[in-house]
Amino acid sequence: MQHSKNTNEVDRTRPIALARKAITALVVMALTGILGWTVWTLPPYSDRMQNLVATHLPISGVENPVTAVLLNFRGYDTLLEIGVLLLAAVGVLSLAPTQVVPAETAPQRIQMLLLRLLPFIVIVAAYLLWVGKYAPGGAFQAGAVLAAGGVLLVTSAVRFNQLTIQSIPISLSIGLLTFLAVALATMIGGGNFLQYPLPWASMLILIIEAAATISIAVILTILFLGRKPDGEYPPKTNGG
Repeated sequence: MQHSKNTNEVDRTRPIALARKAITALVVMALTGILGWTVWTLPPYSDRMQNLVATHLPISGVENPVTAVLLNFRGYDTLLEIGVLLLAAVGVLSLAPTQVVPAETAPQRIQMLLLRLLPFIVIVAAYLLWVGKYAPGGAFQAGAVLAAGGVLLVTSAVRFNQLTIQSIPISLSIGLLTFLAVALATMIGGGNFLQYPLPWASMLILIIEAAATISIAVILTILFLGRKPDGEYPPKTNGG
């Protein structure tokens, strides 16, 4: 009798499952078609934008055209990208487990090696941040390198002190807040949103990138970890 009941329930839910799969397949096909149509209808290559950036590069505050586009000419895009990363980290933290069993501490020789590597990681990140004004580099590259150091920390089961844990919300949001603060300051000064005064453009871009580097590093580390680093990683399970 019980077996017959279970069979009837399976029979009733099967059409619903098939309908969900069909709808999902149609949505994926529609999105794929839209993407293919967008790529197919792209205009032919033109150096118009390249020439436009090169013409206005002297007023951008930097010498690297990529940095000029990302932090000046198309600053809106970069501002929104940092906002999306922040929302992703907030989503991870909101879904993270509240109780984590601490893991065993890494061997002392691993910790010693890590302590010797971290200064070099910070130096490389600082160099990438600074050189972004003149050559390929900038906040995202520097943040990714710093995030590699953060991953080394959490995978080595290094315990974070309370001050470091309490500074995580500030570190997460400092990039977006600094970006918005500079944008509003330019408006108050009589310009447009994210329109830097020429004498201050270079310094303002460096300030934004330095703050964004910190946020990107912390966000990427949290996305890897899957929770706030409030103890050690990786956590043990109850089964061992």
